[in-house]
Amino acid sequence: MSLIVQKYGGTSVGSVERINAVAARVAAWREQGHQVVVVVSAMSGETNRLIELAKAIQPRPAPRELDVLLATGEQVTIALLSMALEQIDCPARSYTGAQMNILTNSAHNKARIRDIDGARVQADLAAGRVVVVAGFQGVDETGNITTLGRGGSDTSAVAIAAALKADECQIYTDVDGVYTTDPRIEPRARKLSRITFEEMLEMASLGSKVLQIRAVEFAGKYRVPLRVLSSFEEGEGTLITFEEDVVEEPKIAGIAFARDEAKLTVLGVPDQPGVASRILGPIAEANIEVDMIVQNIAADEATTDFTFTVHRNDFPRAFEVLQEIARELNARQVLGDERIAKISLVGVGMRSHAGIASKMFAALAKEKINIRMISTSEIKVSVVVDERYLELGVRALHEAFGLDASA
Repeated sequence: MSLIVQKYGGTSVGSVERINAVAARVAAWREQGHQVVVVVSAMSGETNRLIELAKAIQPRPAPRELDVLLATGEQVTIALLSMALEQIDCPARSYTGAQMNILTNSAHNKARIRDIDGARVQADLAAGRVVVVAGFQGVDETGNITTLGRGGSDTSAVAIAAALKADECQIYTDVDGVYTTDPRIEPRARKLSRITFEEMLEMASLGSKVLQIRAVEFAGKYRVPLRVLSSFEEGEGTLITFEEDVVEEPKIAGIAFARDEAKLTVLGVPDQPGVASRILGPIAEANIEVDMIVQNIAADEATTDFTFTVHRNDFPRAFEVLQEIARELNARQVLGDERIAKISLVGVGMRSHAGIASKMFAALAKEKINIRMISTSEIKVSVVVDERYLELGVRALHEAFGLDASA
């Protein structure tokens, strides 16, 4: 007997018919002798509907109350899936994040998991029940409902798998694995049979929507075997692993991209030690995550221009904070651009292959795509471009690096 944690996303449980199909799949695993814990998202579209309701009442909803509202989406799904399992004579019990004792910090809308008490769940599993847990949510130490941010159900599933020492965590979604890039952008994208945790972590952090970055971090840290599969068709999916099955890794594993980027620039700040901290400190205090950063010496040599990117949803608040900082620093001006996108090449093979960046830049230049920012690490190269060139850039790079070739 093995313990399997399965996670089903919003599309996978988007209707009564699909919930029944998930129930049949889960019951089949139980009939094979496995213990099964199922983590589910809200039904597709439900979280957006709830956010729209909140904004109709309050343009900037109070974070605590928004969490109370959004947590109801998963609560609906766990009840319906448990009913569907019971209907086919598969004993099941549902748990909210609070009932599961998923303890988080108090950062509403972006909470992080601190601990999970799996004692109650273990008792149900021992009694032969399937346990159905609401993903995306938990409680802080004072009992307030918290949510983990978009895609948080993946994180819930991996964290639960780690806490229960599961044999495998299976992420079921509307795609049948991890691809070299989004097939909706490049139809010739190829499914990968396996990818390293390091590559998947970069892909997730750079915009790939298959898995949330914190889920990959959890899986890598606690060595949870992780597999991405389709809810709608059979297959082996993509295994995310530390193992390397070939002597030489391919240069590039995939291309990630993010449309929801925004760029902010403070012109004419003093070129002196501590300025970067004075700019980014208040941004961090506002719970805004910064991605790429560029600092340039201005024409007068006494000042510098400081540029960084944030998630587009954080742009209004970041711009507001930055204007106050600019006044304190006597900076000339604050500029913002919400129409940018980021494209990234990822691959552990970059460590042993030179010329990846230059080949990338040449492929973009051939399509007359101007690069506005560049960031590199040991296994990735990222560029910021105008949003209108995103799809063209992804396709050009996919072809340039031969990612549609046979595995």
